[in-house]
Amino acid sequence: MFDGIVSFLNRHNSFILTTHDSPDADGLGAELVFAHILKQAGKRVKIINASYVSEHLKFLTEGQEIKKWNYEEHTPLLRESALLILDTSDEFHLGAGREAIKKAKEVFVIDHHDLKPISKLSGFVDSSASSTSELSIEYACFTGVELDPVTATAAYAGIVLDSGFFAYPKTSIRTFKTAMKTLEWGAAPNQIYKQLMENSSCASLLLQKQALSSLKFYIGRLVAVMILRLEDFDEAGAVYSDVENIVNIPLKAKEVEAAVLIKEKEQGEVYCSLRSKGTLNVSKIAQNFRGGGHITAAGFMSSLGVDKTLEKLLSCLESSLEAKLLTGVEGRL
Repeated sequence: MFDGIVSFLNRHNSFILTTHDSPDADGLGAELVFAHILKQAGKRVKIINASYVSEHLKFLTEGQEIKKWNYEEHTPLLRESALLILDTSDEFHLGAGREAIKKAKEVFVIDHHDLKPISKLSGFVDSSASSTSELSIEYACFTGVELDPVTATAAYAGIVLDSGFFAYPKTSIRTFKTAMKTLEWGAAPNQIYKQLMENSSCASLLLQKQALSSLKFYIGRLVAVMILRLEDFDEAGAVYSDVENIVNIPLKAKEVEAAVLIKEKEQGEVYCSLRSKGTLNVSKIAQNFRGGGHITAAGFMSSLGVDKTLEKLLSCLESSLEAKLLTGVEGRL
């Protein structure tokens, strides 16, 4: 199963690990697991991402050195290192890390998202896994490497967040087995839950208020849309990472099949987060915008601005939902 990974890791002695821009718990967890495995094998390892770890996830990386891409500093390292990309198979989502692909000795991906036909990257992709952290723990067990408590904690956080605390469709026996393994190595579920779910700033609560005040329903209340503009962040005193979990709120309504959160960024760019209850594959919706993700959780960047992005997105959602209603097909679109 892991022959491709073994061969890649055996071919090199120096590695740079990276993940998608705005790294989440799954990307960080997978990075830390593979960094630990490689160091145990006597390899040289550096973790370098396009952006810094957000404040609410810093507890996962305590005592770990994770740098931000600086090409003047890091280009010489790339010439003598292989690049291992974790939790994304799309170079578009690497942000500043995209330039590293051209300079590294070899590039290899380990991911659990569906591989896009347009992707130029290759490696090991298992879309049946609930998270890349799950795959990472399976590989650690395969190699016989035991993790320290800090690394196990990061992997557990990646597993629970990407599986929706063991509720999303890809949750399987594998998910629970790998989570249990992290507990054997020192992960503490209650403490991790408190850090992830009960450690927000007051600014994030005010941002939720702003998002809910923008809530509108579309397509017969099947789709709920919230919008956060730049002035909303200023008014709440919030930062971009404070949006965590806001998109999931409308899914509490029984009529809502899909939830959308549009976040305005600088220079007219917006980021869209999509969530569904599973009957609508939001990953396929996101692919219309060069994005991607899972059946129930996906996202994409857009340079069309808030209003035009919403117009195009609603058209895609309406077409998909109409196809479901017309055919009477239950399941994933």
